[in-house]
Amino acid sequence: MNTVKTGMLLAALMALFGVVGYMLGGATGMMIALGIGLATNLFAYWNSDRLALAAHHAVEVDERTAPDLVHMVRDLARNAGLPMPRVYLIENPQPNAFATGRNPENSAVAATTGLLNMLSHDEVAGVMAHELAHIKNRDTLIMTVSATIAGAIATLAQFGFLFGGRGNDRPNPIVMIATALIAPMAAMVIQMAISRSREYDADKMGAEICGQPLSLASALAKIAGGVAHVPNMDAERHPATAPLFIINPLSGQGMDNLFSTHPATENRIAALHALAQEMGTTMGTTPQPGFFSQSSNSPWGQPPRRGPWG
Repeated sequence: MNTVKTGMLLAALMALFGVVGYMLGGATGMMIALGIGLATNLFAYWNSDRLALAAHHAVEVDERTAPDLVHMVRDLARNAGLPMPRVYLIENPQPNAFATGRNPENSAVAATTGLLNMLSHDEVAGVMAHELAHIKNRDTLIMTVSATIAGAIATLAQFGFLFGGRGNDRPNPIVMIATALIAPMAAMVIQMAISRSREYDADKMGAEICGQPLSLASALAKIAGGVAHVPNMDAERHPATAPLFIINPLSGQGMDNLFSTHPATENRIAALHALAQEMGTTMGTTPQPGFFSQSSNSPWGQPPRRGPWG
């Protein structure tokens, strides 16, 4: 049912492409827009992961540059029955993480330095397991493609507003303004619905992969608190990538409704506590702030400094 719903939402994004084209250029504009939408889909299939990682200046790491994180991801991927994904670090004080890639064989997980500074080892494992669950469920392709399409719709609407038509061929200015404003918002709503429909499943599977639902619950609480205090300027510049993250990285996210990229964090935490009771698990080790040990090497030669919420 979730797959059918997601397919319908992706189809709605493509239909919105056609509507925007029709509003800006009639039947010809609709055909051009649908052609652009098809090309965008093909481009996103092959390149959306690179675009998402580049947008957040992610740096690929290995056993030499981030051994603890890479070894953790390898162990969790083995637990999940997945091939080893590429591992990236994002130099950003906001605690957060995301996964991307068109399939498990071409996937990547990315964590911010803020996440590694703030969370304990078990909590980071919970977050990475959540991201691996997205890869296992093949959510990463859907979410990165929807992010690319949503961004393209916004660009198309703005381009049409600025350059659409001339003289008598130019659409009604009121229609153009409405299209430029409403189309990107509609695309964002559809994209958010795609993201929200998959977070609970990833939480559940991620908890099963790492074996510690309460560690993931604790991580979500810490990340939500950190996001509320630490802005992510790259995410603000690329809002279409927001649904990729484990917690919405954008500021001003006070509503858990149609305009929220994620379910309410407290609801996700409650579901994980219920799962922990079913599994009969308790918190593993006592959480200690800061994932980087003094012997760990970050890509910058030393562990990043602990933030004020560490």
